[in-house]
Amino acid sequence: MSGTSRNNGFTLLEVLIAVVLLGILSTALYGSYFGVLQARERVSAGMESRRELGATLDLIRREVSSAQFNLTDKRLRFMVEDRDNFGAPSSVLELTTLAPPSGQAIKESGVIAVTYRMAEKHAKRSLTRHERDLFSEDQALYAYPQMERINSFLVECYDGTKWVKSWDTAINRTLPKGVRVTVQVEEEGTLVAFTMLSAPRVGSL
Repeated sequence: MSGTSRNNGFTLLEVLIAVVLLGILSTALYGSYFGVLQARERVSAGMESRRELGATLDLIRREVSSAQFNLTDKRLRFMVEDRDNFGAPSSVLELTTLAPPSGQAIKESGVIAVTYRMAEKHAKRSLTRHERDLFSEDQALYAYPQMERINSFLVECYDGTKWVKSWDTAINRTLPKGVRVTVQVEEEGTLVAFTMLSAPRVGSL
């Protein structure tokens, strides 16, 4: 009778072993769960960064393709300044280009002045885009953060024989034959470069 009662329960050692095993299993499960969540967040952030990068390069391509200049009107110009930020290319791109209607209930000329430049805040670099309607009464220059977490921004112009890092229609007296934009970003600790090619096709106003 006494032998039967001893076999009906668990010893303290067995309970402790079960608790330790349960703790180890729970820790492993939680670690795997959070690991999966972090991996999914990294993939989602990478996809959003690629989407932002693709949209930015496509916008610059279209704006360069519609670039305008006029030697008698200094507002219509195309200019690239060669700058660097601690050894990393940090070009400034200023151009006058055609813009589609925004759909807002405001007067629009369809010609805008756009400036792309690098900005740094809290040790993080970003690409900003400034825009204003060239012939509007509102001469305010509106700034938009175009790309965040960017390492370098390089704009090069093709003069027909070679690629150069500076251009000014007031000096060159013509638009470049081609424009190459290279953006460098960091992906999982590795620097990756993306390049876009475009050519002005519209001409002058």
